[in-house]
Amino acid sequence: MSVELELPFRPDTQLTEVMRLRVQSLQQRGQKRQDGERLLLPNEAVYRLDFSKQSLRFLRWTVQLAQAGRLTITATSQLWTPDLTNLMTRQLLEPAGVFWRAADDASNTPVQCYEADAHEFGERIAELATVRKVMYFLFAFAEGCSPETVDCSIAFTADS
Repeated sequence: MSVELELPFRPDTQLTEVMRLRVQSLQQRGQKRQDGERLLLPNEAVYRLDFSKQSLRFLRWTVQLAQAGRLTITATSQLWTPDLTNLMTRQLLEPAGVFWRAADDASNTPVQCYEADAHEFGERIAELATVRKVMYFLFAFAEGCSPETVDCSIAFTADS
C-alpha cells in the first residue's frame, strides 16, 4: 500500500551563513574563488530536504509565491559539508526547478513552471533519496521573490 508523503523544504540558515562568510572572506582578502568553486550569490539561500523514507516516487511540487517573482531551485548532487569542502559547480544537478508568478497573474492563478524540467527534477530527487537522508538545495530568489514570500514542498508516494 502506498502513502502520500509531503516534505517541506526548510531553510538552513547555518549553512547559508557559512557560505556567505566564505564569500566575505575572499572579498576581504582580495582572493579569487577556487577553480570550479560555486560561491553563494546575495539572492540565494541554502535549503534542505529531510527524507523520512528512502523508497519514494515523485508525485508533485507544491510551490506558493505570495507575490510576483521567480524562484529557481538547484539541487546538489552529493552529501555536502561546506565546513569541510567548498561547493563546486560540478556538484549542481540539472535540470533546475524554475517557478514563477507574473505581476499580472490573479492571486488564485497557479504558480507556473517548466513542467517537463520540474517533473524530471522531482524524479531525480526521488532517485537520490534512496541513498540519502538529507539533500541540500540552492534557492535563488528573483524579480520580487524572497524567502518570506515562498512556501515550497515536494510530494512523493512511499510504500508503507
